[in-house]
Amino acid sequence: MISYSSNAIRNVGILAHGGAGKTSLTESMLFNAGHTTRLGKVDDGTTTTDYLPEEIKRKVTVSTTLAPVEWRNNKINILDTPGYADFIGEVKSALRAVDNIILVVDGVGGIEVQTEVHWDTAQEAGIPRLIFVNKLDRENANFDRVLADLKEKFGNHVVPFVLPIGSEDSFCGVVDIMKKKAYKFEGKDVKEEEVPSEMLPELEKHREAIIEAAAEGDDELLMKYLDGEPLSDEEVAKGLKESIMKAKVVPVFCGSALKNIGIQPVMDAMIDLMSSPLDIAELSGEKPEGNHLAAVVFKTLADPFVGKLSFIKVVKGVLKSDSTVTNINKEKDERFGSLLVMRGKTQDNVKEAQAGDIVAIAKLAVTTTGDTLGEKNKTKALEGVKFPTPTFSVAVHAKSRNDEDKVGNALFRLTEEDPTLKLEKNTETKQTILTGMGEQHLDITMERLQRKFGVEVNTTTPKVPYRETIRGTAENEYKHKKQSGGHGQYGHVKLRFEPNPDSDFEFTETIFGGSVPKNYHPAVEKGVRDAMAEGVLAGFPMSNIKVTLYDGSYHDVDSSEMSFKIAAQMCFKKGMEKAKPVLMEPIMNVEVMVPDQFMGDIISDLNGKRGRILGMEPQGKWQIVKAQAPLAEMYRYAIDLKSITQGRGTFTMEFDHYEDVPQQVAKDIIEAAEKAKEE
Repeated sequence: MISYSSNAIRNVGILAHGGAGKTSLTESMLFNAGHTTRLGKVDDGTTTTDYLPEEIKRKVTVSTTLAPVEWRNNKINILDTPGYADFIGEVKSALRAVDNIILVVDGVGGIEVQTEVHWDTAQEAGIPRLIFVNKLDRENANFDRVLADLKEKFGNHVVPFVLPIGSEDSFCGVVDIMKKKAYKFEGKDVKEEEVPSEMLPELEKHREAIIEAAAEGDDELLMKYLDGEPLSDEEVAKGLKESIMKAKVVPVFCGSALKNIGIQPVMDAMIDLMSSPLDIAELSGEKPEGNHLAAVVFKTLADPFVGKLSFIKVVKGVLKSDSTVTNINKEKDERFGSLLVMRGKTQDNVKEAQAGDIVAIAKLAVTTTGDTLGEKNKTKALEGVKFPTPTFSVAVHAKSRNDEDKVGNALFRLTEEDPTLKLEKNTETKQTILTGMGEQHLDITMERLQRKFGVEVNTTTPKVPYRETIRGTAENEYKHKKQSGGHGQYGHVKLRFEPNPDSDFEFTETIFGGSVPKNYHPAVEKGVRDAMAEGVLAGFPMSNIKVTLYDGSYHDVDSSEMSFKIAAQMCFKKGMEKAKPVLMEPIMNVEVMVPDQFMGDIISDLNGKRGRILGMEPQGKWQIVKAQAPLAEMYRYAIDLKSITQGRGTFTMEFDHYEDVPQQVAKDIIEAAEKAKEE
């Protein structure tokens, strides 16, 4: 592939709610540009961008895929993103690379949950966008209804640039409002016709709205328009590009991606109306040409055969093949060979990538997602990718003992590829915990684990890291005495046990007169520490206890460190039964962000989870609910929240403190622990 100049590049993310037709739209564009010889279909598993086995099997996009389209001597870097909330991290990584968004809306279903989520994201970031109303060939599709909803939800700056000809089965083309031309489509062929006379009044109404929107993009044009002077086609085009770039106008196009109707006008609009990297740089005051190299890694793919593939957007300067660059974040040099232009799973080489372009590099040694590549002592670290915090956890166990070592390594490789996965070893429960964005996200991760690394695993709900402590004070003594010929064993301790809320464990001694010599005190402490690993109620670790060695005795010949360690262990276990032992559970600080209408349901659900509401804060049309809740009740909250809020709510959670488990709940936990021990 040739290298394109910055002003001939468009970086476009295609976003939508799942099933609206993002991948089909991408496929139609590739077909129209001649990159494929036939239209692939999601249902057949033949599309360019949904090529992973998990995507073909489930018929959904799970990974953002790059698909460059060469059109009218320009290069459109399309990033086809997933539509389901579990894969929002893939969308976030794409947004770091794109300058424009096409928001695909189902012509039957209209605005759906993720449509709103993506709109809000684009609005906050000020990213220029275009809306494509898809599936107008389907039964019950209605462009006018969807357009009215778009205007009601997103504002009157949503403006149609085309109108559909026919509807449902009779849908066959579109009318270009500005050009006053009708276009009908068959395969790649586009037939130009006169606008049907019955559509002219509606066309004129929308045409006036477009001209008004164009005038608002430029102060001089606005004055001219308000004075009643006509605007030339060139002036309208210039004003529209300005308005769209500043997200003051959002053009609406329509068609059927599956039947390739209305797609070429969208492709033309991407060139004529959407922003190049130079446009965006000019708007932000940063000119990318002529500067030293600065590039950001926005996505990583891990492959057991090819190795690591890093997807890179060149922000400034020129990136050349067969070069050495510096990883600014890691302060390490990276040597690489080819620059790859990926189109789905196929690849081509390019000698250099200009500012604004997107390429891939294989086998970078230390580079991960979010890192900046550039020139040592010249390039400053760029902003990385802001990923959401994963909130749904499972415990992962290898099905085969032989795979136990492989599991950890394979999971680590997958977390490199997907920053919305978090891997940790819980030292208290001895479990490997994998946390992701939801049930579907982790299901697909398990499939990848088997496909890429040949490792099969089982997953379970993680164990709660309960702890045990005491609420009373007690004293106990234990004498360990054993005689079996030769040297015997003798250790005698008297210990006092007290609650210790300020620290996990404190050991002191108040021995007078050498009843237990100082050289045995560490052995007593070690015995107590070992005994604390398994509590007397349900076998959970003990904490928040103060132990005082206040008396005992020893034998000149038979005493040893081991004797005093055993004596301390036994003394501790017996003493705990007298000191009012209780079970404690981890309590989490929880922040839930939800639209206003779900507030009552959220509060009710948290109360049902033994939660305590601490407060509420409004944030625009959202409410942030602050609460504390037991971890035991929160492991499946990601699923519950999605159900309650129709996928709109998000939450974060972090550990705050331990507190006593309610008596009835504790009874059930202790009984379950006893049963497990018997089994």
